[in-house]
This record gives sequence, structure tokens and C-alpha cells, in this order.
Amino acid sequence: MSDIFRELLKKVGSGTHTSKNLSRQEAATATRMMLLQEATPAQIGAFMIAHRIKRPTSEELAGMLDAYEEIGPKLQPTKPVTVFGNPYDGRSRTSPVTPLTALVLATAGMPVVMHGGNCMPTKYGVPLIEIWQGLGVDFSKLTLPQVEPLLEKTGLGFIYLPQQFPEAQELVTYREQIGKRPPAATVELIWSPCARDNHLVAGYVHPPTEVRFRETFKLRGVSNFTLVKGLEGSCDLPCDRTAIIAISHPDAEDGFERLLLHPSDYGFAEKEVSFDSTAKLLVEMQKVLQGKSSPLMPAVIWNSGFYLWRCGICPDLPTGLAQAETLFTSGDVSQKLEEISQAIA
Repeated sequence: MSDIFRELLKKVGSGTHTSKNLSRQEAATATRMMLLQEATPAQIGAFMIAHRIKRPTSEELAGMLDAYEEIGPKLQPTKPVTVFGNPYDGRSRTSPVTPLTALVLATAGMPVVMHGGNCMPTKYGVPLIEIWQGLGVDFSKLTLPQVEPLLEKTGLGFIYLPQQFPEAQELVTYREQIGKRPPAATVELIWSPCARDNHLVAGYVHPPTEVRFRETFKLRGVSNFTLVKGLEGSCDLPCDRTAIIAISHPDAEDGFERLLLHPSDYGFAEKEVSFDSTAKLLVEMQKVLQGKSSPLMPAVIWNSGFYLWRCGICPDLPTGLAQAETLFTSGDVSQKLEEISQAIA
């Protein structure tokens, strides 16, 4: 048992009226001790549920990210990349298009890094790694030294927790045991496994989360970000409602600009494509990659076009949407997928 960790647990777990927030350093210490298993399983489980009930502050999130940065993998890209932060427990109601968006960006010359693990609690939705494997790209067999050259060569990298961040993977079992998402599930949305300052994209569900994310970024000096009230907390923009987005803007008073994008204004007012099974999703993704008609195509173009614009590849959103469609119909995105698959094989 760790006496140091016990004192930190007492601070966050003393109840509604007497619990106290941790300092940034204390949050970093607690997270480090959990990642390194220096606290006992009982202490770790108790801390996770107590911290969830208390709700992590922005300062605590900054400290937790400090520990992730210290212990976790750190890619060294030679140029700026876009990092997508999606919930590790996947999607279960709507079809994810983030992998195809990442392929479009990589095809257009913007490197992308994603991260995650296998199917995990509490949602047990389809994880990104499973989709990539279904597309013929198995990131799970790569060692960390192999990820970086793949990113440099193809413009796409994936940090797979069981292989490249085993310390974080060890904490996954606690999610099942406590039956709730711990604050680590929030941290993973805004964690970047890259050493340099990059464009960090994160999804969220509840509006207060966006505020905490922006405050956390300010504390950690993150100056290039996009926050999306996305489908199931992902980075995917919705097609059936207004997309609520916050983008970093150094000249704005609060350091960000609010975007309210109405899909109907651009001809993309569609019902969300439900997720029925990974097999059915992959069939539709292959149609999109071949430039064929698919119920998934509008969501893919809407998201890819937005991120082409947001990443500075296209001067405006209409141009981004047109460019996204061209990249699919020309076969360029499909060729990029084949390039990545061959690079890993």
C-alpha cells in the first residue's frame, strides 16, 4: 500500500462537502502512481470512482496529461500533424467515419495520428483498431519504433495501447470493475502521443466538457485545437443537426472561435447512418473508397471537407467538400490505403 497515494485518495474521496481538488502536481503524481502500479488495486479502483464522482478540474486534467506525457509514448514527427482524440470505448449507435477522414487528410498531405485499444468498457463499441484491421491495415502488430517511420512515409500513425502504452492498458480492467468511465476516459480525448506542438482534435458530449478542455489547453500551452460536439463524443461532425465546434484563434478574446455549421447549408442534411455491425460498416466504407454511392458517403464528405479546410489544406469549406469528393472519385484515397497496407505488411 502507498501512503502517499492514500493521502491523495482521501482528498478526492471525502464526500460532497469535504473532498478537495488536487493541485496539478498532485494529479500528476496520482496518475503516475496508477500508471506504474505503485498504488494497490484497491486504491486505484477507489480513486477512479471517487475522482469521477467529484469530477476532475481543468488543473487536475492538466496534471494527468503531464503524467501521460512523461510515461507514455512520444512520437517525434518532423512536421506538424493532426491528432484525433476519440473515445476508446468506441461507437455503438452511429457509423464512425474518422478512419476515412484520416485517410483523406493523409492523402492531401496532412499527417494524422490516432490512438486507442481493443473493445473496452463501458460502451464496448467498435474500436478504431478493429475498423483499420477490417480495411487491411493492422496497426496492432507494430512496435513503437515502427510507428514513427510509418507516419513519416505514409502520413498516418496509430498508437495501439496494448503494444505501445501498456501502462495505460493495465488500467482498462478497472473500467469494467467499477462500471463507469473514470477521468482517464476524459484524458484520452485530449492526449497527444507526439512530442511537438500539433493540431489536437477532440470530441465531447456535454457542453461543460468543452470549457474544461479549453481551460486545460490554456494551462498546458496548447494553442492549436479543434473541439467538436461530435457523434457519441467522437470527432465526427453530425449530419442531422448543427455542428457545434470550437477552434483555436489566438486573436480572439478567449483564444477560440465558435463555429455553428448547418449541414443543410451545404447540401448535407442527412440522417445519421446507424451502426449495425462492423461487417456492414466495412462494406459501406469500401463503397466510399471506390467512389461508389453509399449511405455513408455524405457523412464522409462532410467530415473530410471540414477537416481539409480546418487543417489549412483548402481555403474554405465549399472547396474542402469538393476536394474531398474528388479524392475519393479519383481513387487517390484508395491508393493511400493500399500504400499504408503494403508499408505494414
